Amino acid sequence: MALPRLVRNSLLRLAKDDILEFIAENEDTLVHYVREELDRVDERLPEEQMFIDIKMGALGEELVRAVLAAMVRFIEDY
Repeated sequence: MALPRLVRNSLLRLAKDDILEFIAENEDTLVHYVREELDRVDERLPEEQMFIDIKMGALGEELVRAVLAAMVRFIEDY
């Protein structure tokens, strides 16, 4: 059952600093997990089937960092 919007928004405002701290503390771990998963994708897909020769792990790491930065900005501005 979803929380009513007013309750959910109030809880987010109260926990905002804790959420930002949690993201900052765990960013490297999350990036590590994403990189491992994308390395597995690299291993499963033969290069001849790829449109371009990119290592997915490095690209994924940058993408997840960008997503986390966007989430932090959104939470800070909320």
